[in-house]
Amino acid sequence: MKGNKKLQNAWAFYDWANSVYPLVITTAIFPIFYESYVNEEVLFFGTKWISTALITVLSASYFLLLVLTLPFLTGIADNAGNKKVFMRFFCYLGSFSCMLLAFFSNDYLELSLLIYVIAGIGFWSSLVFYNAFLPEIAHEENHDSLSAKGFSMGYFGSVILLLICLALIFKSSEESRSLYTRLCFVLTGCWWFGFSHVTFKQLPNGNKLNLSDKSTYSKGFNEIVKVWREVKNTVRLKRFIYSFFVYSMAVQTIMLVAVYFGTKEINWGDGADAKMGLIISVLLIQLIAIPGSIALSKISDLKGNLFALKLVLFLWVVLCFCAGYHPKEYVRFLMGEEMLPNYIVSEPFDFYCIAGFVGLVMGGIQSLSRSTFSKFIPQDTKDTSSYFSFYDISEKLGIVIGMLAYGFIEQITGSARNSIVALVLFFSFGLLLMFFVPKEEKTINT
Repeated sequence: MKGNKKLQNAWAFYDWANSVYPLVITTAIFPIFYESYVNEEVLFFGTKWISTALITVLSASYFLLLVLTLPFLTGIADNAGNKKVFMRFFCYLGSFSCMLLAFFSNDYLELSLLIYVIAGIGFWSSLVFYNAFLPEIAHEENHDSLSAKGFSMGYFGSVILLLICLALIFKSSEESRSLYTRLCFVLTGCWWFGFSHVTFKQLPNGNKLNLSDKSTYSKGFNEIVKVWREVKNTVRLKRFIYSFFVYSMAVQTIMLVAVYFGTKEINWGDGADAKMGLIISVLLIQLIAIPGSIALSKISDLKGNLFALKLVLFLWVVLCFCAGYHPKEYVRFLMGEEMLPNYIVSEPFDFYCIAGFVGLVMGGIQSLSRSTFSKFIPQDTKDTSSYFSFYDISEKLGIVIGMLAYGFIEQITGSARNSIVALVLFFSFGLLLMFFVPKEEKTINT
C-alpha cells in the first residue's frame, strides 16, 4: 500500500473536495450573505447580540469543542481502527450541513447557526482522519511533496467553485440573487460530497475498530500529555510554543473574520459593488499568500527562521494598527483623550492594500510556523504525529481565545475596529516572546 501512486493521488484529491468549505463557507460567500441577510442586532436564545460578534463567538465555541475532542479523535486515528469510516462520517456531516445552509432563516436563527457550527465540526474533524492516512500511504521522504500536492489541488479546486458561484450570483437579477447565493451553499456541499468519493474508493478500509478496547479512547490524551512533558524539557521548543500559541490567537482570528470586518467598516457603496469588492479582496489574499510564503522562506534561508518570524510578526502589528485607527488617534488615546472615528482604512482601495499585505504575511507565517516547529522537534523523536497533534491543539486553542476576545470586544464596544486593535496585543506579546527563543536547543536536565 505504501508508495502506491494511484492511492496517493486519490488521497490528495480529498483536498480538492473539501477545500471549497473554508473558501466558500468560511471566507467568501457565506460571510457576505450572513452580513447582508441577518440584522445588525439579533436575538439568540433570548440574548441580544451584534450579529458578527455572535458568529465569532459561535466559531470560537466549536473550535473549543474540537480542542476537547481532537485528542480523542487522534487516539482513534492512531490505532488500527477503520479511520475511513470516521473520515466518511464527518465528511458527510459537513457536506450535508453545507447544503442545509441553503435554508438559513432569521425565523429559525438558532437552528440555522447550529447547522453552520456542525458544518465546521464536520470539516475539521474529517481532516484528523484524512491526515492520519499520510504516513500509511507514503514514505517519509515523500510526505512533504504529497502534502503540497494536496494543498495545490485544494487551492485550484476551491477557486474554480468560487468562480462558478460568482458567475451565478452576479449574473442573476437583484430579486433572484439570494436564491442563487443559497444555491452556492448546495453546490459547495455537493462538490465536497461528490469528489470525496474519488478518495473513499481508493482508501483502505483497515481493521475493524475494537470499541471495547479502552486504550482506543485514552491513547490520544496520553500522547498529548507525553509530548507536553517532553516539550517542557527543551528550552527552545517550549519558548517557541509559547510564542506560537499567543500570536496564533491573532493570526487565525484575522483570517476568519476579515470579510465580516470588511462588510461593516469599509465604504463599499451599495448592491453588487460591495459584494464584488469583498470577493476581489478574498481572491487577492488567496493569490498573494503563495508568493508571500515563498518570499518568507527565502528570508528564513538567508537570515534564519527566528529572524523571519520576528519580521512577519512586526508587519502584523503594523497592519493591525492601520486597520484600526489613524496614528494620531493612538496619540490622543495615550494622552487620555477619546479616540475619534478617524481611520486609515475606510475605502475599498485602502482595504485592497491591506488585503494584499495580509495575504503576503498570512501565507508566510503559517508555513514558516509549521516548518520552524518541525525543525525544533527533538531529532531522536520517532512519533512526530503526536507532536503535530500537540501543535494543532495549540493552534486551535489560540483560535478559541482570539475569536472570543474579538467577539466580546465588538459586542461590548460596538466596534470591530476596537477588536482589531486589541489583536495588536497578541501579536506584540508573541513577538516579545520570540526574542526569548534561543537559536540553539537547550535541554533541561530532570
